[in-house]
Amino acid sequence: MRISIFGSGYVGLVTGMGFVKLGNEVIFVDVDEGKIGMINNAQPPIYEKGLRKLMKEFQGKYYATRDYHEALLNSDVTFIAVGTPSREDGSIDLTYVEQAAREIGKALREKSDYHVVVVKSTVLPGTTENVIKLILEKESGKKAYADFGLAMNPEFLREGVALDDFLNPDRIIIGVQDKRTKKVLEELYAPIDAPKLFTDIKTAEMIKYASNAFLATKISFANEIGNICKKLGIDSWKVFEGIGLDHRISPHFFRTGIGWGGSCFPKDVRALIRKAEELGEDPIILKAVVEVNKRQPLKLIELLKRHVPELRSKRIGVLGLAFKPNTDDVRETRAYVIIKKLLEEGAKVIAYDPQAMENFKRFYSDVGEKIEYANSGNDVLKSSDAVLIVTEWEEFGNLDYSGKIVIDGRRVRRAEETAEVYEGVCW
Repeated sequence: MRISIFGSGYVGLVTGMGFVKLGNEVIFVDVDEGKIGMINNAQPPIYEKGLRKLMKEFQGKYYATRDYHEALLNSDVTFIAVGTPSREDGSIDLTYVEQAAREIGKALREKSDYHVVVVKSTVLPGTTENVIKLILEKESGKKAYADFGLAMNPEFLREGVALDDFLNPDRIIIGVQDKRTKKVLEELYAPIDAPKLFTDIKTAEMIKYASNAFLATKISFANEIGNICKKLGIDSWKVFEGIGLDHRISPHFFRTGIGWGGSCFPKDVRALIRKAEELGEDPIILKAVVEVNKRQPLKLIELLKRHVPELRSKRIGVLGLAFKPNTDDVRETRAYVIIKKLLEEGAKVIAYDPQAMENFKRFYSDVGEKIEYANSGNDVLKSSDAVLIVTEWEEFGNLDYSGKIVIDGRRVRRAEETAEVYEGVCW
C-alpha cells in the first residue's frame, strides 16, 4: 500500500519504516525541515536500534515532506502520529493532532478515492470520534465511515527495541466502525503474525491508557515493596523472582530501582487521572502510583548521604541521562530529578551517557548547562568522589568500579561486585 505518516518522531518514524520493511511505500510528513532533510538522506533524527540500517537498506521506498496535500493525495492510508504533550494540569494538549486533522481534512476534500485515516497518537477515549472526526468532516465536507475511513490503532512500542516491537508485537489493537476500513487494515497488517483485536474506537483508545497505567502501577508497586525490603535487609529482586513464578502475575516489569520516566507512562497516567476526575471519579491507586514514582529517585540521594554526608563541593558522577538504555530520549528522565537535587545540595556533577548528553543539555537547560560532561564512563569514575548509576546502559556493566562509592539505581552487577562501597536502592 501507499502510506502517509503525519509526524516523524519515535512512533511515526518507526511505524513508517516498519511498514516499508513489510513492502509498502511511505511518505513522512513533518514541519521540521531538519528532520525532513535527515530522513531524505537516510539519517534517523532519533537514536533507535536498527533504524539507521533499515533506512539505508530501503532508501527510495520512502521520503519526507512538509506538504500535507502531496502526502495524502499520493497515499491510500494516513496515520496521525504527532505528539500529545501534557499541559500543566495533566490533561493532554491536542494542538498537533487538531492541526494534522485540519490539513488532512482539507486534502480529503480534493480526493475522490476512499481514504483511510488512522489515529496512532495517544488520545483519551472519545477524542477520535468527538474531536478528530468532527474536524475531518468539517474540513473535507465528507462523512466518516461513508466517504472516508477512520480508525484508532494505538502503539505499544518500547523505545530501544521499537522496530522489533512493531514487527513482532504482542498484539495489534484496531478500533473501527465500518467494514471497509477494517478490511483495509486487516490487509495492511496481514504480514504480521500476532493476535489482532478489533474493537470500537473508544475501547481501542482506552486499551492504550489502561495498559500503560497498569505497567506504571506494577513498577511503583515493586519499588514500594523494594523500599520495605531494603530496610529489612532483603533482596527485592529475589522476592520478585519468586513472585513472578506465579503465572497469574508474571515476572515482567518487576525491576525495582528509581522509577519510570519517558514520553508515555508519566503523560498517560496523569492524563487518565485528570480524565477520571472530570468524570467525577477519584483514581486513588493511580495517584499513589505517581506519588511513589515522584519520591523514588530521591532514594538515591538519601543513600549517597549515608556515605558522603556533606555533598557541597563534592564531585558526584552520574552514569546515564536517558530515561532508559538504548535511546537518546530524556523526557521525564529520573536523571533530571537527581541532578537537580545534587546541584541544590552544592555538589559538582560530572555526567556521561552514550547517546543522550546533547538532548539532556538542550531539554533541561536549567541544570544541563551547570554540569560537566565526560567523554566516557571511565572518565566519570576517575573524576568523581562517588558515582550514581541512573541508566543501565550495557557498557556500564563493563566498567571497573574498584575504589569507588557507588549508589546504584538500576542493579548493575559489575558495580555490585567491584565497588569499594556499594548500595542498591531497593536491595
